[in-house]
Amino acid sequence: MFEDSPEIRQDTVDHQDQRGQGHKWKPVLREIIDTALLMLLIYVVTRTLVQTFRIEGISMEPSLHDGQYLIINKLVYHLHAPNRGDVVVFHYPKNPSRDFIKRIIGLPGEKVQVRGERIFINDEEIEEPYALHRGNYTWGPQVLGEDEYFVLGDNRNSSSDSHTWGPVPTQAIIGKAWISYWPPQHLGLVPHYFYTATE
Repeated sequence: MFEDSPEIRQDTVDHQDQRGQGHKWKPVLREIIDTALLMLLIYVVTRTLVQTFRIEGISMEPSLHDGQYLIINKLVYHLHAPNRGDVVVFHYPKNPSRDFIKRIIGLPGEKVQVRGERIFINDEEIEEPYALHRGNYTWGPQVLGEDEYFVLGDNRNSSSDSHTWGPVPTQAIIGKAWISYWPPQHLGLVPHYFYTATE
């Protein structure tokens, strides 16, 4: 029987060491890839479900304030239609690259009219249950389309909204204002008011 030479034995050992080192790196590499994929999935899901928004201007005073940061719920309106009283963020119909925030007043198919401080839905005056700075203008009457919402700022005389440029189409609505997270004194859920036109 011939014995392996020392050179051959050493070469065999070196190859085994290299293969062993390769196996050691595989679990680490797999963990890095799994972590990266999980982070990517979380990012995509998060951006699909929520969005951040910074308020610019005083159109939503006294409810919301200039410089206030909000989290917008983008999922909720895939589950049900917007309600009267919801505060929503949407693409500005005249320039979709800009996002606005207002409160929903009129729903699809409703007849809307504004007479100074008073708002009428289907010829019935509504009582708005939230704090606002009332307006002194007139608008309508106009019947909204089946995919249109009439929105107003809570600071009526200082708001560019449906009374100046018309209703917001359903497809322009991004989501519902959900959480205020900055500044700290306004931390909490954004209040919403569900009410009917006859209350």
